[in-house]
Amino acid sequence: MITAFDQILKAAREKGPKVIAVAVAQDVEVLSAINSAKDLGIADAILVGDENEILAAAGKCGVELAKFEIIHIADKAEACLKAVELVSSGRAQLLMKGLVDTSVILKAVLDEKIGLRTGNVLSHVAVFDVNGYNRLFYVTDAAMNLAPSLVQKKQIIENAVQVAQALGNETPKVGVLAAVEKVNPKMQATVDAAELVAMNERGEIKNCIVAGPFALDNAISIEAAKHKGMDHPVAGLADILMVPTIEAGNMLYKAMVFFAKAKNAGIIVGAKAPVVLTSRADSDEAKLNSIAIGVLMASK
Repeated sequence: MITAFDQILKAAREKGPKVIAVAVAQDVEVLSAINSAKDLGIADAILVGDENEILAAAGKCGVELAKFEIIHIADKAEACLKAVELVSSGRAQLLMKGLVDTSVILKAVLDEKIGLRTGNVLSHVAVFDVNGYNRLFYVTDAAMNLAPSLVQKKQIIENAVQVAQALGNETPKVGVLAAVEKVNPKMQATVDAAELVAMNERGEIKNCIVAGPFALDNAISIEAAKHKGMDHPVAGLADILMVPTIEAGNMLYKAMVFFAKAKNAGIIVGAKAPVVLTSRADSDEAKLNSIAIGVLMASK
């Protein structure tokens, strides 16, 4: 089982290279990450966007563009559609967001003719390597679904399980997070947690162990779980942290990055191919890590 990002990069080199279609590629940080992925043998790329702006961005970060194919499309929406078409046609195996709003690229992903829709919920999975822990954490959903329903939460868990399995965790432990550890009818997050646990016990959510509701501390800390008298196999040992709303996920994500200084990556799951989607605030390293995870997902 992979437990650190250096292992992810090594595994991606062994599985790669895959081809990435970069939508609106005139982004300095994205080009830098793509260049690193190319040099490491993880991935190649087709750069779709305004060629003059791509050249300008490459000049700023010292990327030699001769080793990449460039498709000139100035309009951002059209560039996203072309990048998606490259994936749906099989010329590329994963999609990456460049200098474009998330809503624009997702509209292309969901296009009825050339899109990558499967009928499943699309969700974001953030992967964190936190100092002091011997495992990776998968936080979901911090970027896509605002206030998911119970059915959507089920699919969000299933998407996160796919990511964990691509990284060698065959039966990840899922902690469904809330503010308290007991079911309270006035707190929908706790009610949903109990139902998700029941779904898992009935075999409706497979290939994982679901438990909750958990507060964050007793999901990740064995000591905290013991203090609360919790002896469930997931208590203190959760791999996947299922948050109740996007606000909770966003705050946990940014606390991990800025307070804990955790290494991170992010990917959208639920489409026909992985979609590498990172924040503009994410480092070049985070973007490279995200590409590596996308390569492992595309290799399943």
